[in-house]
Order: sequence, then structure tokens, then C-alpha cells
Amino acid sequence: MKLIAKARFFGQLIMVLLTGVSLTSFLAHSSTVTVGENYGGGIVFYVDGSGHHGLVVAKTDMPGSSSGRHEGELTWSDANLFCNNLVSNGYSDWFLPNEWQLNQLFINRRAVGGFSDIVSTGYWSSSEGSEGFAWILQFGNFGNGQYQEYQDNKRQEHQVRAVRFF
Repeated sequence: MKLIAKARFFGQLIMVLLTGVSLTSFLAHSSTVTVGENYGGGIVFYVDGSGHHGLVVAKTDMPGSSSGRHEGELTWSDANLFCNNLVSNGYSDWFLPNEWQLNQLFINRRAVGGFSDIVSTGYWSSSEGSEGFAWILQFGNFGNGQYQEYQDNKRQEHQVRAVRFF
């Protein structure tokens, strides 16, 4: 009789523990991420409709330069290379944002921070234009809260922010 009671108690204890683990796991996965939050090695600047997936951006512009003249300005090839080789906050899956992703970053630039309203060189996107050219978004202050978008020669130097999915 004692052995059966102990086995029944032990079985119920296991059920309670497993239920608690499942509930904890569910609660951990049910919390949503918000724009501006430090998460996944960077700052969240886009969240999809589920609230669980999106994009984070590195907290600062990429350091270094292609020519050694202007710190933080890279050619398009170097921008891709630097982003793809970036290991930051334990993550190594960073990349140069495409035109749409860079637009989302511009929209949420105030929540992310670290961008100047008087950027004169713009930010590279991974989106290519005509041969030898790629798209730039210039975050400068144009008096209307908008950005300028244009193609520039890939050998020119511009600023870079790496992004990654979460």
C-alpha cells in the first residue's frame, strides 16, 4: 500500500512539474517584441504581424573605412563584406539591408537612435541599380521628414548599418 501511494504521489508530482515547464515555455514564446527594444544583439526596428519575428539593427554604424580617409564610410563591396563578417553580441548572421529594410529603418530611426539628421553621405543598401550602381538612402534633414533615395557608384563611400533577422 505504501509503495502504491508513493508511486501515485511521484506521478502527480511529475505531472505538476511538466505542466509548469510547458506553461513557462508557452509564456516565454507568447511575449512580443517591440520596436526600439534591445533584442537579438541589436535594436528592433521592424516587427512582423506575429510580434515574434522581425529585424534588428546594429547599435552603431560600421567602423572602419575603405580608403582610410573617412571613418565609417565604405564602398558597396566593403559594406557587404563587413556586414557579412560581423560578429556582434554573440550573433554572426548580420547582413547589409536591402532597400525596403533600409526604408523601415528610416521610418523607425528615432526609436533606434544613433542617426544624424544631417547625414550627408547616406546609407548603402544591398539593392543594386544599374550596372555598377546600388541604392542609397540619405537620412538627412530635408525639411519634410523624408529621405532622399538615389543610386550611386559602388566605388563611392557611404555609411553602413548591419541588420539581422530574429
